[in-house]
Amino acid sequence: MARRPIAAVAAALLFVEAVGIVFVHWILGRVVNSQSMSLAGLDSDVMSTSTYLMGGGFGLYLVTCGVFLLRAAVSDRPPGRLGRILLITCAVVHGVLGALCVGLVGWAAFVAMMVTFGLVVLSVIAYGKRDEGQADVSGPVDAPPAGPPENGTPAPA
Repeated sequence: MARRPIAAVAAALLFVEAVGIVFVHWILGRVVNSQSMSLAGLDSDVMSTSTYLMGGGFGLYLVTCGVFLLRAAVSDRPPGRLGRILLITCAVVHGVLGALCVGLVGWAAFVAMMVTFGLVVLSVIAYGKRDEGQADVSGPVDAPPAGPPENGTPAPA
């Protein structure tokens, strides 16, 4: 199965997207900082600082998701519980942003979001199922069924 290349491509897309998000928020912060207006009484310095912090936080989130995908691609092992939660939230964020991009940015941005969304979801699904070589260690395979037998006689001890 091609789960390693899919996870690697998804990680690369998330890294590129993280750089783009940080760059866009940096530009927006510079624009807001150069304005001498306020929004609902907020100072423009507060708005520009929060824009910088939001861009950095969202970029860090995308890089973290990309690192989990890259680790899965390199080691060919599924991400742990925290990694799966981050990747699922990343897929949800991309789905919502894709829906918003149609009206605000256009269809090209929607397609880019949906490609990333699809690759992240496909990576989560591809690494979600255990390999056949890994046996379930929950109990013995040839154990008799638990409980009394159907004919009403007690089972031998």
